[in-house]
Amino acid sequence: MPAPQTLADHPHDAMLSILARADGERLKSFAETLIPLLGDIDVLENRTGLVMLPMRDTAQGTNFHLGEVLVSEARIVANGQEAYGMRRGRDLEAAMAMALVDLAVASGIALGGCTDFLDQEAAAQDAADTDCLRRVEATRVEMETF
Repeated sequence: MPAPQTLADHPHDAMLSILARADGERLKSFAETLIPLLGDIDVLENRTGLVMLPMRDTAQGTNFHLGEVLVSEARIVANGQEAYGMRRGRDLEAAMAMALVDLAVASGIALGGCTDFLDQEAAAQDAADTDCLRRVEATRVEMETF
């Protein structure tokens, strides 16, 4: 699959998914470069909390909640544009960094840099997913039925 070249190749929901799984240190480092470009930013929320983890029982076809997951979330606004970030775990800085990237994209600021960052993170995530699936596949056992 060819790497996306524009933000149009990263719809908002896909972009947030990439940012939610992005390496925290790389995300924070990139977001630092955006702060001077964004102007005055108001922080509406920056907190941790628990969210329910929904799952689907494939045998019964019903949904259920597996349990709770600790998340960090941030909501910010600048020039009337609101942005959001939510990441698994207790890393408020990474949630804020995610919201900063979301704000930059929504405001049309540093789009080239944001696209490059998203492309690199998406490629790293695809490689990690492929590696994980290969390791899982290596444990598959074929059983004969009588």
